[in-house]
Amino acid sequence: MPNIQPFQGLRYNLAQVGSLSDVVAPPYDVISPEQQDALYARHPNNVVRLILNKQNPTDDEQDNRYTRSARALKEWKESGVLVKEPNPSIYVYHQIFEAQGKKFVRKGFMCGCEAVPFGEGMVFPHELTMSGPKLDRLMLTTACKTNFSQIFGLYPDPENEVQNILEAAVLGMTPLEATDDNGVVNRMWIVDDQETISKVVALMGPKPIFIADGHHRYETACNYRKQLRQEGVLTLDHPANHVLMVCVAMEDPGLIVMPTHRLFRNVPAFSQQELMDKLGEYFRISTVGEGYNQAHKAWAEIELLNDQGAMALYSARDGKWNLLQITDKGRAKMDEVAADHQPEWRQLGVAILHTLVIDTLLGLKGHEKPKYVHEVSEVVANLKTAPEEFTLAALVMPATVELIQECSMVRERMPAKSTYFYPKLITGFVFKPLE
Repeated sequence: MPNIQPFQGLRYNLAQVGSLSDVVAPPYDVISPEQQDALYARHPNNVVRLILNKQNPTDDEQDNRYTRSARALKEWKESGVLVKEPNPSIYVYHQIFEAQGKKFVRKGFMCGCEAVPFGEGMVFPHELTMSGPKLDRLMLTTACKTNFSQIFGLYPDPENEVQNILEAAVLGMTPLEATDDNGVVNRMWIVDDQETISKVVALMGPKPIFIADGHHRYETACNYRKQLRQEGVLTLDHPANHVLMVCVAMEDPGLIVMPTHRLFRNVPAFSQQELMDKLGEYFRISTVGEGYNQAHKAWAEIELLNDQGAMALYSARDGKWNLLQITDKGRAKMDEVAADHQPEWRQLGVAILHTLVIDTLLGLKGHEKPKYVHEVSEVVANLKTAPEEFTLAALVMPATVELIQECSMVRERMPAKSTYFYPKLITGFVFKPLE
């Protein structure tokens, strides 16, 4: 069972930094070099100096991006820029944002969650991880002994019991607030009432947690815990036993999963007829229209169908958008070519696209990694500005929360970029010390 607990967070002292909006940042892995420069310039205490310190040509073992992050953290604590919470707390977290022309509020809470390796507890992954990012985060954690960015966890709660308890606890309280560069309003309330915390911990105990975002950081937390155990310093009450996590109910109305469309480089520029010849035995194919902008019409039809087996391909030779709907024969072919995966995995739109369409029927296995974008307008813009670079484009449905749960429960890892939870969690509201 997931073991969650309150913790004494490390937070910015507003008397010293002023606005929280000036010191927060997106998660480290989505910060571009240009945004890194902008965050550096925005405020001398911006969290980017902790989570993504700049590299220098002269970096060595004694002076590098990790040691500089550690020095900055130490200086900020000593000077009072960062202050520790007086009591163990749970932190209620809201994000107010617009998507698809509507306003949403995503509600959750931050806590410490026991870092148990995948397969040994009730915390489930849905994505594969890579060694490079895990080593990078382990070096930062070892240097700073602090969780800076939260893992994004989902848990089932059809009656919204957990969040309702926390919402009642913060009613009438003034939140801390920060607005990010996308206009997302982030709000946080501190809950240190022991009775409220005990209720939340008890309710969360039997629930599984599914990692929505932050797989590398979660595995890093497990690796850091293992490292301390090998060093003989890990006690039962050591703070490194638990990792900083935001928990959001899977039924929360503000939980939005956006699509991740694909733009392929260095592959043949197929015509519509060629696509029909290669795919027609396994898909119903219809013409949506001709021209880049017809991508919007294609996506509207896919959304209307609301089926993981529906997708659209752009045939670059004749500039046509083609709507594909998998047939029973196509599903049987998918079962054949992906027999080493569970049925839950084989019904994913991104799995059908890459395994059946791209790798098998179009014969493009081993292709260059595509460019990933989330808005249809980005697909159109890329095709217009670089028609010779992007010779194939695909619009594909995002995995649903239900499919994420189903794949996780059967220990399947989804293909890359199967999910994109919008908005990203903000980094800088609260940190979790690990010593």
